[in-house]
Amino acid sequence: MSDRMNRRLLDLLTAEPVQVGDYVDMLGDVEQPSTGVAQRLMRTSLVPRIYERYWRPALGRVAKGLAGPSMAEEHRFARENLALHKGHIVLDVACGTGGFTRGFAGVVGPEGLAIGLDSSRTMLSRAVAAGGGAVYLRADAVRPPLRDESLDAVCCFAALHMFAEPMVALDSFARTLKPGGHIAMLTSGRRDQQPLRTVDTLVGQASGQRMFDRGQIGAALRARGFTAVVERYAGLTQLVAGRKD
Repeated sequence: MSDRMNRRLLDLLTAEPVQVGDYVDMLGDVEQPSTGVAQRLMRTSLVPRIYERYWRPALGRVAKGLAGPSMAEEHRFARENLALHKGHIVLDVACGTGGFTRGFAGVVGPEGLAIGLDSSRTMLSRAVAAGGGAVYLRADAVRPPLRDESLDAVCCFAALHMFAEPMVALDSFARTLKPGGHIAMLTSGRRDQQPLRTVDTLVGQASGQRMFDRGQIGAALRARGFTAVVERYAGLTQLVAGRKD
């Protein structure tokens, strides 16, 4: 992390960090409560090693189905719907090992700032080691410690359904976005037909993941003042994007 990028991130924070090293740490010794086995696995030392190349693509394919979008198509959906440009500030919530964050950094350039946020030390260590021109923040994903209307874009892929308070997280995303800012998300999308709906519910309960109904997140964005909402469904997932008015 360059000193200039470091200073820019610190200027956006609403509180003093516990430590500034390879990443800015707002949590210190505090561990965020786990919502289930899926989230606990993200904090191990093994999963971060295989996350980008094997873990995320494999689980994503199972969740999205054979006809669902590929990882490359997920990245494309995020880039296109976040409407990123040189100089923009973008937050990648639950960034994991930084696969999306690095891509965003390449778009916004040195004039902008791509911030990867996660609560897992092991994930962030891998993200930092991969380089790519992004900065990283260890913090609460539900209540990111960032100033109001400080961001041009917020991305949250494959994580909202693992948050203890997902609607509070949406409030936070809306708060930190500038008017005209964009959001893009990939999360769970429970199918409507029985018995698939019951199966989806049981899968969520077993793994500690919340199963949102299809259309639920789009409606939640509209209720928070977002327009031009885009919704796509694949398997038991939904891709959702919108613009804050």
